[in-house]
Amino acid sequence: MARQGEDHGQAQYPPLSAPTSRLFGTDGIRGVANVEPITSETALRLGRALAHVFKNSGRRHRRILIGKDTRLSGYMLETAMASGICSMGVDVLLVGPLPTPAIAFLTRSMRVDAGVVISASHNPFQDNGIKFFSSEGYKLDDQIERAIEQLVFDDGALSRFRAAGADIGKATRIDDAIGRYLVFLKSCLPREVTLEGLKIVIDCANGASYRVGPEVLEELGAEVVPIGVDPNGININAGCGAVHIEQMRRAVIEKRAHVGVALDGDGDRALFVDENGELFDGDDVMALLGKHMHQQGTLKQNTVVATVMSNFGLELALNGCGVRLLRTDVGDPNVVRAMRANCFNLGGEQSGHVIFMDHSTTGDGLITALLIFLRMVEASKPLSELRTMRRVPQVLENVRVRQRIPLEELPEVSRTIQVAQQRLNGRGRLLVRYSGTEMLARVMVEGDDPNQISEIAREIAAAIDHRLGVCG
Repeated sequence: MARQGEDHGQAQYPPLSAPTSRLFGTDGIRGVANVEPITSETALRLGRALAHVFKNSGRRHRRILIGKDTRLSGYMLETAMASGICSMGVDVLLVGPLPTPAIAFLTRSMRVDAGVVISASHNPFQDNGIKFFSSEGYKLDDQIERAIEQLVFDDGALSRFRAAGADIGKATRIDDAIGRYLVFLKSCLPREVTLEGLKIVIDCANGASYRVGPEVLEELGAEVVPIGVDPNGININAGCGAVHIEQMRRAVIEKRAHVGVALDGDGDRALFVDENGELFDGDDVMALLGKHMHQQGTLKQNTVVATVMSNFGLELALNGCGVRLLRTDVGDPNVVRAMRANCFNLGGEQSGHVIFMDHSTTGDGLITALLIFLRMVEASKPLSELRTMRRVPQVLENVRVRQRIPLEELPEVSRTIQVAQQRLNGRGRLLVRYSGTEMLARVMVEGDDPNQISEIAREIAAAIDHRLGVCG
């Protein structure tokens, strides 16, 4: 797809296509816990396959690190995954509940062969997922994922490689994992900087950041109002966190805090509200910090990477200060891939995944928060006065679907989109796609008439629901 900013006047949409992988989606494997493929049996086979693929790394002592969020099903999957890995003669390091970016960091800093995250991110507790990191802290390439998948579905392929006797792997719990990650987070700020004087509401979604999030802010001197820090295995993302920011917004107003931040269940994305309770999302973050990094001469190639879902206002704000916006397909793996290929150091998604490649190999909600708070301290201004982009009206509609059918096989939906293009008449942007992590079709419409784009989005969503809706 062409870069959206170059043809903003053309309503566009990529084809709705079904994923080709039997297991892996855009961000690992995800589904309902204890229903295939998110079962202990599949987790065991995945552990065996992962261990076998990385067993030939050339290192004598092989280790794989496993972390998780706070879901009830995490214990079941963690145990099964560790069992599969150990059965192939590879050791396991267990770190318990920690944010996804912490697993990426620990995988890299502890020089292990691979990392495993057991989490379904922002999904409800009934779901869970599994994703892998390479020894460099990056999500695995498609080629390696395909190799793992082939082994999972070949029951006999790994039988002759099972370890025996003293060669069987062992599992060890790493007790200081949180401390290691805290030190790393604080290293992302200049040593002389503190957050003293800032009153911060942090909503940890009853998820993986429930301990480390408040702790890092307190250690940096902030007055912290923590919410969503009492996980019980089933309340992750339930009415809290980045999926539901209302609780965080109310706390900011009621406690008269300077700023609020809400993390998702696995801690890799962050959304903010300013002191007035106004949303400050991933696009706002990239606009503010992209402009600042450009002014400081630290924005590589004067380019920010975002997806086709980012608001056109981001592009206008960056272009206005001499920064180029490069768009990718949806999904932070696509953003990271473009950043690595071109040596860019800032990219992300409107949803709050922001990647600062100078600090981390993946999106990290706490790093994003610390860098936003750093700008507030350095500028001595509230977040409301640091906004640098004006949002173009945008409407998003989600439709829960039974199956993913290519767009060309849905003539009624195609006709509805074609009519929408004509109505936009070159004054808007349209995107229709399937979610890579949930059984959803997503409709995004941008334009200068809020009433018109809302109507268009509803009509397209209704057409998809009529054909593919769960009650259809």
